[in-house]
Amino acid sequence: MTRVFVDADACPVKAEAERVATRHKAQMFLVSNGGLRMSDNPYVEVVVVPDGPDVADMWIADRAGPGDVVITGDIPLAARCVENGARVLKHNGERLDARNIGQVLATRDLMADLRAADPFRQGGGRPFSKADRSRFLDALEREMRAAAQDVPR
Repeated sequence: MTRVFVDADACPVKAEAERVATRHKAQMFLVSNGGLRMSDNPYVEVVVVPDGPDVADMWIADRAGPGDVVITGDIPLAARCVENGARVLKHNGERLDARNIGQVLATRDLMADLRAADPFRQGGGRPFSKADRSRFLDALEREMRAAAQDVPR
Protein backbone atom coordinates (compact mmCIF):
# COMPACT_ATOMS: atom_id res chain seq x y z
CA MET A 1 0.00 0.00 0.00
CA THR A 2 1.25 3.46 -0.90
CA ARG A 3 2.20 5.73 1.98
CA VAL A 4 2.60 9.51 1.88
CA PHE A 5 5.22 11.22 4.03
CA VAL A 6 4.93 14.98 4.45
CA ASP A 7 7.79 17.06 5.81
CA ALA A 8 5.14 19.15 7.53
CA ASP A 9 7.13 22.05 8.96
CA ALA A 10 6.21 25.05 6.79
CA CYS A 11 4.48 22.84 4.19
CA PRO A 12 1.86 24.90 2.33
CA VAL A 13 0.06 21.89 0.82
CA LYS A 14 -0.80 19.69 3.82
CA ALA A 15 -4.56 19.93 3.25
CA GLU A 16 -4.24 19.15 -0.46
CA ALA A 17 -1.99 16.16 0.25
CA GLU A 18 -4.46 14.86 2.82
CA ARG A 19 -7.31 15.13 0.36
CA VAL A 20 -5.45 13.16 -2.33
CA ALA A 21 -4.07 10.56 0.11
CA THR A 22 -7.55 9.99 1.54
CA ARG A 23 -9.05 9.56 -1.92
CA HIS A 24 -6.43 6.86 -2.58
CA LYS A 25 -6.91 5.36 0.90
CA ALA A 26 -3.20 5.82 1.54
CA GLN A 27 -1.68 6.18 5.00
CA MET A 28 -0.27 9.68 5.40
CA PHE A 29 2.33 10.77 7.94
CA LEU A 30 2.62 14.47 8.82
CA VAL A 31 6.08 14.69 10.40
CA SER A 32 7.20 17.77 12.34
CA ASN A 33 8.81 19.04 15.52
CA GLY A 34 5.40 20.06 16.84
CA GLY A 35 2.78 22.70 16.34
CA LEU A 36 0.40 20.60 14.26
CA ARG A 37 -3.15 19.77 15.21
CA MET A 38 -4.08 16.13 15.43
CA SER A 39 -6.30 14.94 12.61
CA ASP A 40 -9.59 13.06 12.90
CA ASN A 41 -8.86 11.47 9.52
CA PRO A 42 -8.12 7.76 10.04
CA TYR A 43 -5.61 7.84 7.16
CA VAL A 44 -3.54 10.64 8.72
CA GLU A 45 -1.02 10.15 11.49
CA VAL A 46 0.67 13.19 13.00
CA VAL A 47 4.21 12.30 14.03
CA VAL A 48 5.93 14.70 16.43
CA VAL A 49 9.67 14.13 16.61
CA PRO A 50 12.05 15.59 19.20
CA ASP A 51 13.63 18.98 18.53
CA GLY A 52 16.98 18.82 16.85
CA PRO A 53 18.59 19.35 13.51
CA ASP A 54 17.07 17.19 10.78
CA VAL A 55 15.25 14.84 13.19
CA ALA A 56 12.04 14.96 11.12
CA ASP A 57 14.06 14.44 7.94
CA MET A 58 15.79 11.40 9.39
CA TRP A 59 12.45 9.93 10.51
CA ILE A 60 11.08 10.21 6.98
CA ALA A 61 14.26 9.05 5.20
CA ASP A 62 14.53 5.98 7.45
CA ARG A 63 11.02 4.84 6.44
CA ALA A 64 10.30 6.00 2.89
CA GLY A 65 11.02 3.64 0.03
CA PRO A 66 9.57 2.08 -3.11
CA GLY A 67 5.83 2.64 -3.37
CA ASP A 68 5.93 5.72 -1.13
CA VAL A 69 5.50 9.41 -1.97
CA VAL A 70 7.44 12.07 -0.04
CA ILE A 71 6.45 15.74 -0.06
CA THR A 72 9.25 18.08 0.93
CA GLY A 73 11.06 21.26 0.05
CA ASP A 74 14.21 19.99 1.75
CA ILE A 75 16.62 18.97 -1.02
CA PRO A 76 19.00 16.78 1.04
CA LEU A 77 15.97 14.88 2.41
CA ALA A 78 14.65 14.54 -1.14
CA ALA A 79 17.99 13.11 -2.26
CA ARG A 80 17.95 10.47 0.47
CA CYS A 81 14.37 9.49 -0.33
CA VAL A 82 15.10 9.26 -4.08
CA GLU A 83 18.08 7.08 -3.25
CA ASN A 84 15.76 4.83 -1.20
CA GLY A 85 13.38 4.44 -4.16
CA ALA A 86 10.59 6.78 -3.03
CA ARG A 87 8.83 9.24 -5.31
CA VAL A 88 9.46 12.84 -4.24
CA LEU A 89 7.51 16.04 -4.92
CA LYS A 90 8.29 19.60 -3.96
CA HIS A 91 5.41 21.80 -2.80
CA ASN A 92 5.03 23.34 -6.25
CA GLY A 93 4.57 19.94 -7.91
CA GLU A 94 8.13 19.61 -9.20
CA ARG A 95 9.17 15.96 -9.24
CA LEU A 96 12.61 15.10 -7.94
CA ASP A 97 14.09 11.84 -9.18
CA ALA A 98 17.39 10.15 -9.99
CA ARG A 99 17.71 12.13 -13.24
CA ASN A 100 17.51 15.61 -11.71
CA ILE A 101 18.38 15.38 -8.00
CA GLY A 102 22.12 15.87 -8.58
CA GLN A 103 21.55 19.13 -10.45
CA VAL A 104 19.03 20.33 -7.87
CA LEU A 105 21.51 19.61 -5.05
CA ALA A 106 24.30 21.44 -6.91
CA THR A 107 22.08 24.47 -7.51
CA ARG A 108 21.07 24.50 -3.84
CA ASP A 109 24.72 24.45 -2.76
CA LEU A 110 25.67 27.18 -5.25
CA MET A 111 22.85 29.44 -4.01
CA ALA A 112 23.90 28.85 -0.38
CA ASP A 113 27.46 29.89 -1.30
CA LEU A 114 26.21 33.01 -3.08
CA ARG A 115 24.08 34.01 -0.10
CA ALA A 116 27.00 33.47 2.27
CA ALA A 117 29.30 35.59 0.07
CA ASP A 118 26.88 38.54 -0.05
CA PRO A 119 25.25 39.19 3.34
CA PHE A 120 23.31 42.12 1.84
CA ARG A 121 21.64 39.99 -0.81
CA GLN A 122 17.93 40.66 -0.51
CA GLY A 123 14.89 38.70 -1.50
CA GLY A 124 14.10 35.07 -1.74
CA GLY A 125 11.88 32.89 -3.80
CA ARG A 126 8.66 33.99 -5.33
CA PRO A 127 5.45 33.64 -3.29
CA PHE A 128 3.51 30.38 -3.38
CA SER A 129 0.69 30.81 -5.90
CA LYS A 130 -2.62 29.22 -6.84
CA ALA A 131 -0.90 27.87 -9.95
CA ASP A 132 1.73 26.18 -7.73
CA ARG A 133 -1.05 24.61 -5.66
CA SER A 134 -2.82 23.38 -8.80
CA ARG A 135 0.42 21.94 -10.24
CA PHE A 136 1.05 20.21 -6.93
CA LEU A 137 -2.40 18.57 -6.92
CA ASP A 138 -1.98 17.32 -10.49
CA ALA A 139 1.53 16.03 -9.80
CA LEU A 140 0.52 14.29 -6.57
CA GLU A 141 -2.36 12.54 -8.30
CA ARG A 142 0.05 11.24 -10.99
CA GLU A 143 2.63 10.16 -8.41
CA MET A 144 0.04 8.34 -6.29
CA ARG A 145 -1.05 6.32 -9.30
CA ALA A 146 2.54 5.55 -10.31
CA ALA A 147 3.57 4.73 -6.72
CA ALA A 148 0.82 2.11 -6.52
CA GLN A 149 2.72 0.27 -9.26
CA ASP A 150 6.00 0.57 -7.29
CA VAL A 151 4.67 -1.05 -4.10
CA PRO A 152 6.72 -4.16 -3.29
CA ARG A 153 4.45 -7.17 -3.24
